[in-house]
Amino acid sequence: MTEQRTPGMSAAPPTAPAHPDSGSQAVEMDPVEYTLRKRLPRKLPKRRNDVYVNMKTDFRAQLARCQKLLEGGGHREICVHGLGLAINRAINIALQLQASSQGALQLAANTSTVELVDDLEPEDPDEAGEPMTRTRNNSAIHIKVFYPDP
Repeated sequence: MTEQRTPGMSAAPPTAPAHPDSGSQAVEMDPVEYTLRKRLPRKLPKRRNDVYVNMKTDFRAQLARCQKLLEGGGHREICVHGLGLAINRAINIALQLQASSQGALQLAANTSTVELVDDLEPEDPDEAGEPMTRTRNNSAIHIKVFYPDP
């Protein structure tokens, strides 16, 4: 026997761990009853030559900030960080910096996986639903843009 499905609907409702420590125990979660709130990612230590790229700030402004750090800021290297959707933008910024320096700058890229935490808050606080947290992984890139030693 086959079960009819409507397009875009999954057969099983989404589940989330009741507590972050108990990954084996899954609780039924109705997406209508909970609001998803994404926490900010944990950032690496902030140094003067670190640039965290995002998708909200204008590309040219982020590029100008990097150029200012390299040329006027007295730094021989900067580190461009991108998370998730901003990975492409971080790569583009690094390549634009390298192209505008006529090849004087070199790049060294590292990738990583960052664990993110989301809060699931019940829509109706009067009901018995309690807030839950959910962890997920997201890709990140860290690009070192530097002038090589002469």
